[in-house]
Amino acid sequence: MSDDLATKAHEADVTVWVGKAGIESVVEELADQLDDRDVVKVKFLRAARGGDDTAGLAADLADRVGATVVDVRGNTAVYH
Repeated sequence: MSDDLATKAHEADVTVWVGKAGIESVVEELADQLDDRDVVKVKFLRAARGGDDTAGLAADLADRVGATVVDVRGNTAVYH
């Protein structure tokens, strides 16, 4: 990850929340936001995770929108 991308990822606010409706419900929103900015931070709420880990959900969501996972920390993922 470039220093510039790391800085943007660190400074970004969470703008997409994945809840009990799952990742399918945020695919279009994430894609739209990625069209407008370099990085988008997504928070995976407990209801969305169920028995899955955040990294696995983050990778699945990235595949669905054609994005790259820049970072996963705790229950939050950053996409580019």
